[in-house]
Amino acid sequence: MSHPAIDESALLSSEQIRSLLSWVRENTEVQSAVYPFLASIEKAALLPGEAVALRVDDLMLPDGRVGGLLIRAGAGREAPVGPRLADLLKGWISSAGLKPGDLLFPGRSGAPLSSSAYRRVWKQAREAVLSPNEVEVGLGKHVASLRDFRVSTWLTADIPPWVVAEWVGMTASWVAVRYPHCFRTGRAEIDWDHLAEVLALPDVST
Repeated sequence: MSHPAIDESALLSSEQIRSLLSWVRENTEVQSAVYPFLASIEKAALLPGEAVALRVDDLMLPDGRVGGLLIRAGAGREAPVGPRLADLLKGWISSAGLKPGDLLFPGRSGAPLSSSAYRRVWKQAREAVLSPNEVEVGLGKHVASLRDFRVSTWLTADIPPWVVAEWVGMTASWVAVRYPHCFRTGRAEIDWDHLAEVLALPDVST
C-alpha cells in the first residue's frame, strides 16, 4: 500500500475536527456507535479497520496510568488511551450495555459496524460543517483524516517519532515520509554554543 506524503494544508484543523465530531454526536439519526468509533480513531490514531475489529476486552484502563487499546492486527500493538478517551469509552460501554467479548463498536444487531455506515455519516458531517470549497477540494475526504490529524498533533508536540511510530504500528521512516511538515528544521531549537563544544576537536600538543 502506498502512503504518499500529506501536505499540511490537507489536514483538518482542531476546530474543524471538533465541529465534525460534534455534528456526529448531536445527530440523533446516526447509529449510536459511530460517534465513539470516530472519536477513537481521532484520539488514538487508529485505522478505521482496526477500530471496527476492537472488542470490549481490548480496552485496558489501569488505575492511575494512561490506558491502551490492544490492536491485534499484524504484529499487534497497544495504542494509547488518554483520560478523555477513557472516560468516553467507559461511558459508551455502560450506556450500550456491552459485555466482555462484545464488539466495542457494534453495528445493527451486534454485527460489525459497516464501512458504508460510518462513511455515509462522515460524508454528511463534512457537507454540514465544511465550506463548499473545502468539500470540493477533498479536505478530510476520508475517515482516516482523523488519524492523520492526531499523528501530526503528536509529532508537533515533540513526542519522539519512534514513539509515535510504535503507537501507530508503522516505522519511524514511514512517519517521516508521511508527515514531512512535522520535521522542518525551522522548528528545531539548537544550542549552537553547546554543539560547537561537542564537535570541537581536542587540542593537539605540538
